[in-house]
Formats: sequence, structure tokens, C-alpha cells
Amino acid sequence: MTKTIVFILGISLCLSCQSGKDSGITLSVQAGAFDRQDCAVSVELPDGKGDLDWELSERKGWKNTKVPSQTVQTEGKTLLCWILAGHTKVGDIRTFVARPVEKQPAQHVMEVEDTQKALILKKDGKTVLQYNYAYVEPPAGVDALFRRSGFIHPACSPAGNVLTNIQPKDHYHHFGIWNPWTRVVYDGKHYDLWNLGGGQGTVRAGAIGSTARGTVFCGYDAALEHVIFTPEGEKTVMEECWKVKTWNIPDIFLWDFESHLHPSTPLPVLLEAYRYAGFSCRATPEWTAENCVMLTSEGKTRQEIDGTSARWIFVTGDTQTGRSGLLFMSHPQNRNAPEPLRIWDEQANGGRGDAFINFAPTKNKDWELEPGKHYLLRYRVVSYEGDMTAATADRLWNDFACPPVVEIE
Repeated sequence: MTKTIVFILGISLCLSCQSGKDSGITLSVQAGAFDRQDCAVSVELPDGKGDLDWELSERKGWKNTKVPSQTVQTEGKTLLCWILAGHTKVGDIRTFVARPVEKQPAQHVMEVEDTQKALILKKDGKTVLQYNYAYVEPPAGVDALFRRSGFIHPACSPAGNVLTNIQPKDHYHHFGIWNPWTRVVYDGKHYDLWNLGGGQGTVRAGAIGSTARGTVFCGYDAALEHVIFTPEGEKTVMEECWKVKTWNIPDIFLWDFESHLHPSTPLPVLLEAYRYAGFSCRATPEWTAENCVMLTSEGKTRQEIDGTSARWIFVTGDTQTGRSGLLFMSHPQNRNAPEPLRIWDEQANGGRGDAFINFAPTKNKDWELEPGKHYLLRYRVVSYEGDMTAATADRLWNDFACPPVVEIE
């Protein structure tokens, strides 16, 4: 009996000591209507807490388990980010506690390497993607109009396979993963910033705004300029900022792409309807009609996709290590969502059937950008090994479009 009283007293004293410390912030994460698996989550920290380091732990009964976390500053807010590890069932609620701590040693599982020509985002030392901010010249003998900066290549699979292609001889203006517009109307005149050989304009990389590295994600913000060529000289008619972030998710490479776009003069810019424009990927030349497949969220296969709309689309093809692929997801708040698609079918490119995918919000309707206004397009990309299934793509899209709700208790 005496031992029992002493044991209870010990627990009471321990709890009393803990209550004297900063008890931190209790966070509840609600899975909501979807099953979750290794899902990125975030919560806005209260005002005045943004300059602190934080230690996060998950509470399970009497046990607290430390969880890697990372903060990011965005639009005047501080977000605490982490991975909701493992499987979380529909309707489940998981509880976490975040406490301010002394400055912690930097741990950069997710890293950014600056080569002075490009930023390389890495996960555990492996290249996820490379953003080229220096000019890449066209092949010898090709018109200098085809030089470009401000694009992603390579985008890689977890096994190290390069899944993108730039400046192929059939389309020198294709640049891995890039985001130009084809029918730009400015001050009553038309300009094409996609087909560079026409000499009407281009898109150029601007300054790197910031980079981030840590245990949960790495990424960068970068400026781009949409430039028209006129008889009077060059003019930047739109300014853009790319916010790119890759997450420390097991087994796959998962990264977010945001395009923040606005006119840069007092005049509006009309993005006229055309069959291709916007967020695009020219895939590895290894993928042809013989060895790659495509599928959309609406169940459309490669020969059926072009001109339809979808929440997501994936392409899987043969690589040096077997099969690898890319899943592209469009956010439901994007312009013209679910977005129309422009893809090449199996007869494209002289029958080679190279893989080209484009979410084209202006495929079937104009989009006028007004001065002083800000426009946002969001996409998520997953590269993977093996084959993708519709069920897995749906789960990943649900995490992107309807993430778990995090509340401060």
C-alpha cells in the first residue's frame, strides 16, 4: 500500500513539474473524409511565435513521440510543417504538441544546391529536380532565339532516372517542365511566348527570392519575366513568381509548384484561348508509343485524353531501372478547373508518340489578367518507380486538394 501511494505521488509531482514549463501548443489533425498515407500538413502559428524554433511530438496516451518539423514564412505568416506519417484512417484525429525550444542544429535531409547556374533540390542526396536560372543555349547551328532560362530539367525518379527532355530537335522550344503562354494580347497586338522561333517574345528567369532546406522540405522562390519583342524594343508585360517545394515523403518524390502571375504595366494582358499553353512537360525521349501509357482521373487513356478535362494525369514508361512515371495534379481552385488537357497521342511526332502533357487553362476560354491583381495556379507532381494506379492517384490528389484540417486547441 505504501509503495502504491509513493508511485502515485511521483506521477503527481512529475505532472506538476511539467505544468510549470511552457506546455506548448496542442494541435489536432483531422483526416476528414479520406484515408491518408504519409501526408504533408501545416498550421499557421499564432502571432509573435514566428521567430522561434519548435519541437513537435505526437501524443499517444502517455507517450510522446518526436516528429521532424520545419517552419516557413509565407505571405506574412509562419507555417509549421510536418509529415503525417503512416496510415491515418477516414475520420481519425491525431494529436500533436509543439513547444518552442532553443535554437536547434540545422538538419538538412532536404537540401538545395546552387551551382551558380541552377538550383538543385535534393532528398537524401538524390536529385529531385533542377531549376535552371541561367540561359541554356540551343544546340550548335540552331537559331539563338531558342535559348532560354527559367525552367525545370531534369526532373528525376527516385531511382535516378531523368524523366524530362529539353530542346529536342523536333521542338527546340520544349524545356522540360515550363510555363509559357501562346496567345498573349497586349495593347491590341498578339505575341507568342511559347513558340520561340517566331521571335515575338520569351520568358526569362529573374532573381532567386529565397531558398529553404531542412528535415521536412526544401524549395525556392524565383522570379520570371514574360517579355514581348516590339519594334520599339523589349517590354516585360507580366511578372511571375514560382514557389517550388519538395517534401520528405517516403518512396516517392513529391513536389509542389505554384505560379503567381500579374501584369507588370498599367495595361491588361489577355491570354487568348488556344489549344496549348501553361504548365507543361516534355518527357524523356525514352518514352514513346511503344512503351508508355497515360491515364486521367476521368478514366481516359492516351488515345482519348486530348481535349478532355481532368483533376490528374499520369504517364508511366520504360526506364533504365524498369518502369518509372510522373503524376501531375491540378488544384481545384485553379482557373478553369478541372483543367483542360493538351497531350500527344500515340501517333504524334511522326508516329514516335513521344510523351507531352499540358494542363491548359486557356485551351477553351480567354483569361484576362487585370493590372494590380494577382493570379495563382497550383500543381503537385509525383515521380515514382513501378506503375501508378487510379486509386493511388486519387489518394494523392485528395491530400493535395483537401488536406487534413489542423486546428490549434
